[in-house]
Amino acid sequence: MEKVALITGIGGQDAAYLAKNLLEKGFKVIGTSRRSSADNLFRLKSLGIENELEVLSADVQEYSRIQELVMNIKPTQFYNLAAQSFVADSFKSPIYTSLVNGTSVLNILESIRLFSPETKFYQASTSEMFGESGSSFQNEKTIFHPRSPYATSKAFAHYSVQNYREAYNLHAVSGILFNHESPLRGEEFITRKITLGLSKIFLGKQKILKVGNIYSKRDWGYAEDYVQAMWKMIQSKKPKDYVIATGKNYSVKQFINECVKILKLKTKWVGKGLNEKLINLDNNKTIISIDKEFFRPSEVENLKGNFFKAKKELNWTPKTNFSKLVKMMIKSDLDYVKKN
Repeated sequence: MEKVALITGIGGQDAAYLAKNLLEKGFKVIGTSRRSSADNLFRLKSLGIENELEVLSADVQEYSRIQELVMNIKPTQFYNLAAQSFVADSFKSPIYTSLVNGTSVLNILESIRLFSPETKFYQASTSEMFGESGSSFQNEKTIFHPRSPYATSKAFAHYSVQNYREAYNLHAVSGILFNHESPLRGEEFITRKITLGLSKIFLGKQKILKVGNIYSKRDWGYAEDYVQAMWKMIQSKKPKDYVIATGKNYSVKQFINECVKILKLKTKWVGKGLNEKLINLDNNKTIISIDKEFFRPSEVENLKGNFFKAKKELNWTPKTNFSKLVKMMIKSDLDYVKKN
């Protein structure tokens, strides 16, 4: 019997790595995207798999379309990676964010329940749901305290998956993934904004980079490692939710410092608060400054995951450390800037 995986949000970072992984495992992969244009699918092309999978146009907000796909395809596995995933934008568009990230998950769960109950379902949950949990680390038992419309919508979806699993016996799981980055990360996300911006500055294509809160700490892992965890989760005999993380966290400032170290720039931080900036000592010019425009209305200061359960039950551990990840992203962006 043919193994078929359906992945929503196929244009995204995680979906690209996951599709490659599933193709290597012998799956027929079908991806959905609101915009199936080449511009939106460049990540598939960069991994050399754009011609190895089928891409269909679909919006997860349209129940009739999701129902049609589930009825016709009856996928072996369904990975929901479609989302309005930029936290800052969720404050500007909270209703849209809640529809895409929350209600749309109900569309999928209902379609699976009614028309393909044997389908195994994976939901992309997020560490942002923990918000200000008050814990030095977060695991599967940590109480959620979401601090953004994005996190709130994801918490709704997370509990919906839990409900459908318990009420209808669906094989439905949620991966509570902490921040995961790669050279395929969108340019609007802080890590890629930094690696791309500093690469442009290093190569003389940009003068200054403006950022927000440099003291918020995140647990940063490598996206390709994390899609392995998605796969392991959906294979488990008993469906459960898992925290996927590295167990270490670093501030945005530390991320910047690691980039500077890799680029071998001579720099120095000066000033405090909104006046703090990074100076290039070779020419005494400011290369990074703080801009209050990039601060969130409510911040999440500290996220660090405990992945003990995933290690014990799924035999999963992260393979790529912080330094290796940053180096990978800087190298990729230097090449990118040189070509463009």
